[in-house]
Formats: sequence, structure tokens, C-alpha cells
Amino acid sequence: METEAVKALAMAIVMGIGTIGPGIGIGLIGSRGAEAVGRNPSAGSKIQSNMILAIAFAEAVAIYALVVALIIKFV
Repeated sequence: METEAVKALAMAIVMGIGTIGPGIGIGLIGSRGAEAVGRNPSAGSKIQSNMILAIAFAEAVAIYALVVALIIKFV
């Protein structure tokens, strides 16, 4: 195989595996947050703050996967 083809395959695998986890995690965070607000609407603002923080941490993992994929492409 050519080097570019191997790099493209590696980038696809890194992005596929590196984004499936955060995608599932963000979905679970959203569903549990909506459930929590449904159970206790008066705590909505505190729950929302915690949800946004947790989503940001989960999204950081996907950004790390993107950085690794870009390193593979350009190095």
C-alpha cells in the first residue's frame, strides 16, 4: 500500500474510534440531565451547569482524536 493510503486509513480509524465514545457519552449526559430536570425542575440551572461542564470534558476527548489524526496526516 502507498503511504498516503495507509495514513488515510489510520486517520479514519482514529477519528472513528476516537469520536464514538464522546458521542455516546454526550448522549447519555443529555438524557440523564433531562431526566434529572424532569424530576427536580427547581435544580435546573445547577444541573445544566454540570451538564455543560461534563459535555466539554467529553468533547475534549474527540478533539484529542482530531489532533492525533492531524498529526498522522501531516507528519
